Amino acid sequence: MRRAKAGASPADSLAFNCTSVAHRAEVSVSGGKKPVLEKFEKGEQVMKRWGMIVMIGCLFVVPSLAQAQVDKLLDQIFERGESRIRPEDLRVLQLEISPDPVREGQRVVFRATISNGSRHSERVTLAIKDKDEIISKGDAPLRPGDNQVSFPESSYRFSRSDHCFTVEVDIQRTRSPIDTSREFCAKRTNLGWTLSDRGVVSDRGVGPLYVEELEIYPDPATPGQEIRFKIRLRNDGRPIRGLVRIQDRDQLVAQVENISIPQGSTEFQFPQSRYVFQRFDTCFTVLVDFERTPYPVDASRKFCARPMGWTLRP
Repeated sequence: MRRAKAGASPADSLAFNCTSVAHRAEVSVSGGKKPVLEKFEKGEQVMKRWGMIVMIGCLFVVPSLAQAQVDKLLDQIFERGESRIRPEDLRVLQLEISPDPVREGQRVVFRATISNGSRHSERVTLAIKDKDEIISKGDAPLRPGDNQVSFPESSYRFSRSDHCFTVEVDIQRTRSPIDTSREFCAKRTNLGWTLSDRGVVSDRGVGPLYVEELEIYPDPATPGQEIRFKIRLRNDGRPIRGLVRIQDRDQLVAQVENISIPQGSTEFQFPQSRYVFQRFDTCFTVLVDFERTPYPVDASRKFCARPMGWTLRP
């Protein structure tokens, strides 16, 4: 501690003492700040580390929560968990291949129309099989009613003279064959293998019959409006006389009775119909009754009315 000089005035002594006190206070305060700042800086570093940990955790947790919500939504839509669809509720109505006919070495795509007779929706695993060989496999949602299912492209090779296909469903890790409306067997022709009945003549010499065009008038039509159907039918077999009818699934839409169906292409006009368009998947098929036996008629394309004013135009 410094002392005031001898002979100094009282005022000088007082000023000197105040300066000394201030100096000591400054030293004391500056010496006490350093530990506090160090603790504050350490605390700030710890908070930053925890912040980084929380941020990294969010990057992993938030997507998981989002996926969980999506899975929960899908579970509600397709009613996952305990299966509510049974194999006996399902039926294969149609099985097609593309291209058709398919040549040896070509890759092929299978498409199936599967009817779900239950009132429930569910995502299941489906497989196309030739005997014990799995040709193509994929997951598909099955809703009540008819479902169009496309299978992944396959490198399956047609080698035998005949190939018959089945569809198998995997529900709750249990595989079961699905009942079919008929046998789906590929036949070998000069152009390749085909699943189509086109070109196949019945035992009674009828056909083959082929719908080249199906039209409605007016087009587009409005619900409740009277409509008239016209088809262009090709008969590659012998001339016959019978009944031609247009159906929407099992519902009769229009028909003409006791008409002559000559060889070649012929246009047929149907009487006006009060058919009401109701569903969004209205598709028409043509059948020919000959001697009280119905014969399915193949078509150049699917004739489905689009709900854009209900039109059959492609």
